Amino acid sequence: MCYLRFDKTEMTNLQDSLYKEMLLTNDLGAYCCTTLVGCNIRKYHGLLVTPVPNLDDENHVLLASLDETVIQHGAEFNLGIHKYQGENFSPKGHKYIIGFEWDKIPTTYYRIGGVILKKEIAFHHKAQRLFIRYTLEEAHSPTTLRLRPYLAFRSVRQWTHENGVADKSYEEIANGIKMNLYAGYPDLYMQVNKKNSFVYEPNWYKGLDYPKERERGYESSEDLLVPGYFEMPIKKGETIVFSASVEAGVPAQLPQQMEDEISKAPKYDSFYHCLVNAAHQFDIEKEGMHYILAGYPWFKCRARDTFISLPGLTLSIGEEERFDQYMATAEKAINQYIHKQPIDVQIYEMEQPDTLLWAIWCLQQYAKDTSRKKCYERYGQLIGDIIAFIRDGQHANLAVHENHLLYSNGRNTPITWMNSTANGRPIIPRSGYIVEFNALWYNALRFYALLLTETGSEENRQKAQEYEHEAEEVSQSFKKVFLNEYGYLLDYVDGPMMDWSVRPNQIFAIALDFSPLDLKERKKVLDICTKELVTPKGIRSLSPKSGGYTPMYVGPQSQRDQAYHQGTAWPWLTGFYLEAYLRIYKMSGLGYIERQLIGFEEELFYHCIGTIPELFDGNPPFSGRGAISFAMNVSGILRAIRLYERNKIED
Repeated sequence: MCYLRFDKTEMTNLQDSLYKEMLLTNDLGAYCCTTLVGCNIRKYHGLLVTPVPNLDDENHVLLASLDETVIQHGAEFNLGIHKYQGENFSPKGHKYIIGFEWDKIPTTYYRIGGVILKKEIAFHHKAQRLFIRYTLEEAHSPTTLRLRPYLAFRSVRQWTHENGVADKSYEEIANGIKMNLYAGYPDLYMQVNKKNSFVYEPNWYKGLDYPKERERGYESSEDLLVPGYFEMPIKKGETIVFSASVEAGVPAQLPQQMEDEISKAPKYDSFYHCLVNAAHQFDIEKEGMHYILAGYPWFKCRARDTFISLPGLTLSIGEEERFDQYMATAEKAINQYIHKQPIDVQIYEMEQPDTLLWAIWCLQQYAKDTSRKKCYERYGQLIGDIIAFIRDGQHANLAVHENHLLYSNGRNTPITWMNSTANGRPIIPRSGYIVEFNALWYNALRFYALLLTETGSEENRQKAQEYEHEAEEVSQSFKKVFLNEYGYLLDYVDGPMMDWSVRPNQIFAIALDFSPLDLKERKKVLDICTKELVTPKGIRSLSPKSGGYTPMYVGPQSQRDQAYHQGTAWPWLTGFYLEAYLRIYKMSGLGYIERQLIGFEEELFYHCIGTIPELFDGNPPFSGRGAISFAMNVSGILRAIRLYERNKIED
């Protein structure tokens, strides 16, 4: 039986199916995203959403949706569904759905009387081309298939409304048409592999409603242009392929092209394979360089996210070559940054003070997965350059103080992963000595010292001793500054300002390979985190016992910003938490790790199926929120699975 499968009861119940989303991507940054029933509920939804580099660095919705109509004996049965203002749906094609499954590609089955129509969607991995295949599996009378496209031609961050500027003209091409509503956009080619008639009936469909945008406190209505419809007969057993692309296709070749894409598509047949496939969706290739997209549908490539995500998205699934591809891009950005050169690599936020620390942690995972020798040969120079850059005070907002701890100013600008703002200022002004910065710094010094020691060079051994001595100084200062009488770690200390909130950032101090704390101290930290921060869906960003706890990520943007790191649960932190748990409790922690991982599997059937959303509410029922697919979360869970499997084998 198919792993990702939903029956008629689940699909026809809009209270459930309307909020289940699906995502198809390609290597060029384009995607197809909508709900399982085909009703768009976000401004980011669309069947063909693609970058338009000559306009900006955003994605743009070209083809928003495509309505299918089955015609028999003059009777029309519209399989599409759109939501309009006032909880009105028209048409209501979901009532014809008898099942949905995703083995290799999303497949929907419709029944209209004696007609059974199968619809399959595929995306070209190396071109901006969407395929939709229709197969008439059952029919007892002559049948006609009608396809009606809805066009947007807008950025994913904007809306389109009826206007007199849109170019409604079209040009006939082989078995289809091409259109371009606005200057600067590429032509949209819509073609069918079978000869058809195009009926030109340009109309604006007004007031389409997107409840997910209203839920987020934004405008939620737009108008879409429908230029007309394609119509053609379809016989029992016949297959028809529709294509939407930014370049012309050869109609006769469309079926084979789609079949080629399906043959390359992975199977969605287990929890693990779904996460592996989700990991691959974050891969974007630009000008021969590979990037990790932070998440779908609105994130770009961010430096911190890249380094935190990279090991889980590659090494944890046995893809060392892919690690090197991503790292080649990131290494170029790092070198440009530390050598004060313009960064021409499209990775954002390289200047954040913890980015370079996370880069070293990332390379440490590479050393663990391959060997320290290989890591030093490949990345030793880079690690050394990063540490020298920090120690020499070259970073604009990362200074090594006399107590050997790192200090950063975050009072007016967010500088950590807890980066939400209000009126331009950080909601959580984490500043001064920040707990994870210094845990990462201690770990980096010890790791680099170990690499140098193992090279066999006398000069390197002397350098290693210097770094070991400095790490010991960091350890002593770390305890004095962060360890409090209640057994947990302060979140940050800035002069007289000390944040006593119980937050998950202290977990890094006990999860990293080298901890500045002894075993007894680490156990106390872990116990408090377990009692106050652990949920079935991730680690809370703030303890319920701490002031300002706001666990529900709902409401308008300002309200959600206040809750973003004030109690919401983050799955990516689970990987670090479980790593810490295993370090302390050894093999006796395997059962606990397994139970924690089980809580995430059911999430593959909610939200965006087959992947993990950005965050969850910190209180029951722990609803998923934010971006529909988040790289750090997929990575964190894959790392936890790898950790579990490795230790299970050793047990």
